[in-house]
Amino acid sequence: MSAAVRVRFAPSPTGHLHVGGARTALFNWLYARHHRGTFVLRIEDTDRSRSTEENIARITEALAWLGLDWDEGPPAPGYRQTERLPIYRAHGERLLAAGRAYYCDCARETLERERQAAQAKKETFRYSGRCRDRGLTAGALRLRIPAEGATVVDDLIHGPVTFEHAQLDDWILVRTDGTPTYNFCVVVDDVTMRITHVIRGDDHLPNTPKQILCYEALGYPVPALAHDSMILGADRSRLSKRHGATSVQAFRDAGIPAEAMVNYLALLGWNAGTEQEIFTLAELEEVFDIARVQRSSAMFDWQKLDWLNGHYIRQLSAEELAARLAPFLPELQPDVVRRAVPALQERLRRLADARELLEYLWTDPAAPDLEVADRDKVRAALAGLDGVAWEPEPIQAALDALREREGWSRNALFKPVRRAVTGRDISPPIHDTLALLPREEAFRRLSRVL
Repeated sequence: MSAAVRVRFAPSPTGHLHVGGARTALFNWLYARHHRGTFVLRIEDTDRSRSTEENIARITEALAWLGLDWDEGPPAPGYRQTERLPIYRAHGERLLAAGRAYYCDCARETLERERQAAQAKKETFRYSGRCRDRGLTAGALRLRIPAEGATVVDDLIHGPVTFEHAQLDDWILVRTDGTPTYNFCVVVDDVTMRITHVIRGDDHLPNTPKQILCYEALGYPVPALAHDSMILGADRSRLSKRHGATSVQAFRDAGIPAEAMVNYLALLGWNAGTEQEIFTLAELEEVFDIARVQRSSAMFDWQKLDWLNGHYIRQLSAEELAARLAPFLPELQPDVVRRAVPALQERLRRLADARELLEYLWTDPAAPDLEVADRDKVRAALAGLDGVAWEPEPIQAALDALREREGWSRNALFKPVRRAVTGRDISPPIHDTLALLPREEAFRRLSRVL
């Protein structure tokens, strides 16, 4: 590459980091790291009515959880749009002085009537340009768009995309109250931050010809552009809350390991051109190629994500898994969580699933109403466990000896014992289920059903 790669991720802090934004951030991060470039985090907070410090903290926390560190950005000054207003003002004055922009004093009500009239005719509303040559000295600042021709977006993912100027209008750079618009801020920010490649969601593609014309009006080169596709739910509509978790924090709180989330996000609309599906972040960094990002929308698949979750959970050391389970099991002492790890590691689909499996340890489930035959099996288990060392292996050996002696299947014996102790039909293996309880408590729960 002729110049050092500089990419940016520029979220608006109006809520949590959506999974689509997280994937775009990942693609930018991987592109920068693969080319030994710079990853810039920029906060687009000009929507002051919705942007909050809390949301900025949520976004940076989510990026940090995913392992996506930034080379430039907050908390250093100059990376929030509200800190850059003089820069936008100076660029607006440049465009005005060069005749590439003009003031417009059209009333909002007038423009709204024209927009509604266009909609009634099923036409695209386009500002008439009535203020172009009036020589006004105040009002909203509009960019002067060429009336003829077209602008071609040379997209690294979609290829050339042509936009006829007849479908564009002289869009507003700076509002009447002096606040710059999104499209203007983006252009000025990307230029002044020396961004070489803009990788963002394809919902921004319709804005791109406007921005290219602004680059050209300012006399700046246009960065390379790439627009990744949308993420869809199972019903092929855009992924939203009705499909389940959509924010990075929601996935984290559901017990998705960060490694699994990163791996899965990378595979949403991208592939390495091989059969490999398990990638560490370091491996992704080495093989990522923007040319292999797919044009078509990606379908979010919970089963695939859970498969990856299970893989990464099984790869963790016992100590690491215990540490990651601890936030989901605040009722349990650390030593109890560590003792539970062998019973859970091969069975967990998500870290949060441990709560349901171990809830019996901090609650006292009601004694189940067992059939006579099942109560007899519990009575036999009590006798068989009397005097046995209270560890999983001796408990398992005692119960196996009992069922073999009586000719019972595993399910025939273990099911009533499990229900007596946990109140459920599902738990960790029965020897672990019993051993995690103090002996006296386990015997109390078994005895009360007789």
